[in-house]
Amino acid sequence: MIDLLLGKFNPAEEAAFDEVPLATSDEPNHYLQSEVLDAWLEMHAAAQQHKIDLKIISSTRNFDRQKTIWENKWNGITLTQGRNLATENLSDIEKAKAILRFSAMPCTSRHHWGTDFDLNSVEEAYFETTKGKEEYHWLQQNAGKFGFAQPYTIKSNERPNGYEEEKWHWSYTPLSINLLDVYLEIIQYQDIKGFQGATSAQELEVISNYVFGVATTCKPAMV
Repeated sequence: MIDLLLGKFNPAEEAAFDEVPLATSDEPNHYLQSEVLDAWLEMHAAAQQHKIDLKIISSTRNFDRQKTIWENKWNGITLTQGRNLATENLSDIEKAKAILRFSAMPCTSRHHWGTDFDLNSVEEAYFETTKGKEEYHWLQQNAGKFGFAQPYTIKSNERPNGYEEEKWHWSYTPLSINLLDVYLEIIQYQDIKGFQGATSAQELEVISNYVFGVATTCKPAMV
């Protein structure tokens, strides 16, 4: 379980994971937990009936993949909201906070779990187009029927912490809520390691502010 939560595995080698059919994704080698994939295929078929074309563009990402994404931003190989963080005079905390607007630290990403995926585009501007608005509206009205919810809604009193709004990111809550509950119970800051900037995780309280910084629909019931 710890390896799953931290992304320390290869989904292609896990019996609980299946490959997403290419007809519903942008390229091969997307994987989801089997139960999630079944729900996704049902939702995709329903969307097609309403002429809504949904494609998975990012699914399960293990630790190594998330580390590459994170460190490319850390080292300026990938720009972060148009900024090259490697050329700015930033502390590790400042650099991590900039990346954390939209990208998770390795060991903390919901994409590790095989329950979450990104649809169609990871650019906010896309969802301001006519096509993007129609797709997002359909998801808002229908995704819940298949067990999916948007973890990163617009910031508000209900969700004051965490990543910025991501209209493209959807989570299969029948599994992800339980995994979040277990994550909060067993993962410690000493488990978040093995990448540049990892030492900033505790100071930024990434577990409470980011891992748990999701919409109420994606949270376990609190006692």
